[in-house]
Amino acid sequence: MRISVLDQSIATAGQPQGAAIRNTLELAKHCDTLGYHRFWVSEHHNHPTIVGTAPEILMAAIASNTPRIRVGSAGVMLPHYAPLKVAEQFRVLDALAPGRIDLGLGRAPGSDGRTAFALNPMANERPARFPNDVQDLMAWVHGEPLAEGHPFGTIEAMPKGETAPEMWILGSSFYGAQVAALFGLPYSFAWFFTNGQGGKQAIQIYRDQYKPSLRHPKPNAGICVWALAADTEEEAKFHYASRARWQLFRDRGVYLPLESPEDALAHDYSAADQARLDELQRAAMIGTGPQVADQIRELADDLGIDELAIVTWTQDEGARRKSYELLAKEFGLSSDAVERGKPVGVAAE
Repeated sequence: MRISVLDQSIATAGQPQGAAIRNTLELAKHCDTLGYHRFWVSEHHNHPTIVGTAPEILMAAIASNTPRIRVGSAGVMLPHYAPLKVAEQFRVLDALAPGRIDLGLGRAPGSDGRTAFALNPMANERPARFPNDVQDLMAWVHGEPLAEGHPFGTIEAMPKGETAPEMWILGSSFYGAQVAALFGLPYSFAWFFTNGQGGKQAIQIYRDQYKPSLRHPKPNAGICVWALAADTEEEAKFHYASRARWQLFRDRGVYLPLESPEDALAHDYSAADQARLDELQRAAMIGTGPQVADQIRELADDLGIDELAIVTWTQDEGARRKSYELLAKEFGLSSDAVERGKPVGVAAE
């Protein structure tokens, strides 16, 4: 099982939003040295907490500042854009870091309805064309002919090259699993987004309906989980308080920058709020490195997955980096293993 990272460029209270972008870049460099297989960045719009709006730009910075980790989008929300433009962006990225670029695609807007229309006036129509757009994008990314009779059949995405981005379909519903299966693409389920609801069924649908492709003869299923490790269980719970308070307000439609754990714990919560916070903590993957790694392994074994990405929010950037260090150790990751010829991000035996 390969172990990777998703970062969402989280705004924290008292810090400029630009710091979240710079923190993402620094975390990518850190995770590269730790031996993680992929580093993916998300796309959201008009969101006060998740401020990564342009993954293709952030990916260019990450790819230019890391020597070996794969760099990807998780994902590009394709209905906002013309497939040709996305293909061109990712062909340029592949030229910057040949063979290290992942193109993760999503159908959801990553925003509210009004913002979706601001990004693309055809916001109502484009999601229905998602399979067609994926098909066109696949051809342009790989320098292959479009469908016979296609009106854009003479157009090519530049720059050409010997390598190409690896395409993924990302989702939190059965629809994305079916699209990935139809085109023979890798698929990753946003487990952290749905708290696992529907995840097992989506992965099974993907495997059952999978049509082998030239590049991917077998299905490649993955998930992304939220996890936080610390030296002690108490420390992990302390840092998790920031995330729990954010989730409490998220449930009410209020999106805030991530508060410090001290501020989050100092609030006077109602009995109902405290019960919800306790429920969130019980369900979260938090604890020591061995505790969190055991939870991850148990879930991965149950699903039989091939890849797993970890997303972690903390107001303290040092605590977040430490969490990835502890989990890298538990999974036996090492950038040295890459130089010795072992697969990137695969735990040592």
